[in-house]
Amino acid sequence: MIDISKKKVWFVTGSQHLYGDEIFKQIIENSEKIVKGLNDSPHIPVKIVYKALVTTPNQITDVCLEANTDKKCVGVVVWMHTFSPAKMWISGLSKLNKPICHLHTQFNAKIPWDSMDMDFMNLNQSAHGDREFGFMMSRMRKKRKIVVGHWEEERVQKKLGIWTRVVLGWDELQNLKVARIGDNMREVAVTEGDKVEAQMRFGFSVNGFDTSDIIKNMNKVSEKDISNLLNEYETSYNLMDSLKKGGAQRESLVEAAKIELGLRAFLDGGGFKAFTDTFENLGVLKQLPGIAVQRLMSDGYGFGAEGDWKTAAMLRAMKVMTYGLEGGTSFMEDYTYHFTPEKSYVLGSHMLEICPSIADAKPSCEIHPLGIGGKEDPVRLVFNSSAGDAINVSLVDMGNRFRLIVNEVEAVKPMEELPKLPVARVLWDCKPNLEVAITSWILAGGAHHTVYSQALTTEFMEDFADISGIELLVIDDKTTIRDFKDKINSNEAYYHLFQHRM
Repeated sequence: MIDISKKKVWFVTGSQHLYGDEIFKQIIENSEKIVKGLNDSPHIPVKIVYKALVTTPNQITDVCLEANTDKKCVGVVVWMHTFSPAKMWISGLSKLNKPICHLHTQFNAKIPWDSMDMDFMNLNQSAHGDREFGFMMSRMRKKRKIVVGHWEEERVQKKLGIWTRVVLGWDELQNLKVARIGDNMREVAVTEGDKVEAQMRFGFSVNGFDTSDIIKNMNKVSEKDISNLLNEYETSYNLMDSLKKGGAQRESLVEAAKIELGLRAFLDGGGFKAFTDTFENLGVLKQLPGIAVQRLMSDGYGFGAEGDWKTAAMLRAMKVMTYGLEGGTSFMEDYTYHFTPEKSYVLGSHMLEICPSIADAKPSCEIHPLGIGGKEDPVRLVFNSSAGDAINVSLVDMGNRFRLIVNEVEAVKPMEELPKLPVARVLWDCKPNLEVAITSWILAGGAHHTVYSQALTTEFMEDFADISGIELLVIDDKTTIRDFKDKINSNEAYYHLFQHRM
């Protein structure tokens, strides 16, 4: 479902034609060693390819144009081994539309005190070569990731790894197709938005379909496929008695399996990697898709309930970013609060659709009434989430721009059992505390739907916002209401003045 094996990040080294062939030979040799070292790092999931040493304006422009048209290239890392007059970069950078990371490093870690001469200094002058390059990037208002430090340091490799994961997610959005099965939940505002602007900004397309498209595929499902999926349910989850073979509600599990098989066939047949549904447009579906959606999310599909296409797209992008990392990522909703004088918490959940990638144990497969939608009782997976640090991410359309809101949280074990709550759930402590976090979230216009991730951090979202050219608001342990209000107000002015550049 997620395949990054063919994706590449290009490594481009800058210099200038004055140095001569011997110096160029050394620069290329050093660059290739750096690239090998980065590819050997366990923190960088994407293969880095040493692409070129560029020393003239034409060479720079050519490599930028080539990057644009190479579907395997998801981003470009640029490093100035020597001084590289930055006016040479104007044409290329103005045309480059792939994400860029400026690696500010040098080949040697330490100064060779006893042997260093001017030849060494001229060769190893990233300290001011990268400053010249950095000026031009800033002068051109080019958003980019800047990583500073020696290339062999784990800290540097981890930061590069984060950026490469984000560009994988960004690359995924460029051709992502989101299927909106049914329309938006009626009269709801935040799940709406400008789908045309979103496609222009992020690349993904959103188009509407009907549940009849799912039914057509359900009607093609074979008994053998249903039997195999039921066996998978039985081995993967703890089935409640009524859903087991011979149980009183076994046919509901069979219907859930048909829905999953039909939905998968529809998504795969149309090339959709993300989708939405809504309980108000179920057509002849007998139950709201529950376990089907949960399992699709676990496999890497993006999802948004009630027609929430923005969250569906973000979930897919973030699933790609987390490939190979520990910790789950799920569609989420802020549902209810736990207020106490000492500390207050949020219980996150949804009617059915929480991804089992965040489960702390083998989920239970259950069936319960759903007091909304007017359909038969749906089958769903029930579990608690594992504890630990996480982020909640909301992408909203503010009319004149998209805004990405991040709240850092810590998931905790529920204080007591929840024997009558028939849905998956996670209890978290908002940073800096519930009062400040929720006040800030509401001031920012954050949605009730989010992407909840235990695998990603705020740095991933900061890189994503820079690449996509959208606003980022972070709520963390340093947030104060007064400063957050000032940030929102200053951003209004900033994005009004510079939206023609965004």
